Amino acid sequence: MPAKILIVTGDAAESLEVMYPYQRLREEGYDVDIAAPSRKTLRFVVHDFEPGYDTYTEKPGYTWPADLSFAEVDPGGYVALVIPGGRAPEYLRNDPELRKILKAFFDADKPVAQICHGPLLTAAIDTLRGRRVTAYPALEPDMQAAGASFQDTETVIDGTLVSARAWPDHPSWMREFIKVLRTKAPVN
Repeated sequence: MPAKILIVTGDAAESLEVMYPYQRLREEGYDVDIAAPSRKTLRFVVHDFEPGYDTYTEKPGYTWPADLSFAEVDPGGYVALVIPGGRAPEYLRNDPELRKILKAFFDADKPVAQICHGPLLTAAIDTLRGRRVTAYPALEPDMQAAGASFQDTETVIDGTLVSARAWPDHPSWMREFIKVLRTKAPVN
């Protein structure tokens, strides 16, 4: 049976930051489940940059079914965790079931990939203190407030934690995460 990876997300997650790791990790041979606050069809968004805007724009993105709710997740059944960005982490960080899941992965030192606004979740459970991370550049003060050393670069690897700024960094992010997976949680 292939090793399983969990993606935790919700409505308003960035489409590419959910779908790219979902497909890339399946291509690598892992089973991948998507968990959300409840089993439902999730509505993702597309963040893009347009001339004349001071920040990214948001448009409707893909829809995709959640395989299970956070309450149904057994972290012990997964070898690694992926935390996409978008706006979803803004409200998901307050979900007590998700906080338990995140803590279990960090307590077991399992591989975790986070991108864009995803580090808001790991900051909320105080797992970034003393670590090196990257995130969407506007989150630099949030990462510093969480005790992390922020680096504005494509990908930062700190032990089993692999972080990236946003979807343009996907190739580097997944390449480095897969290196960690091949060492710590190879496909069975």
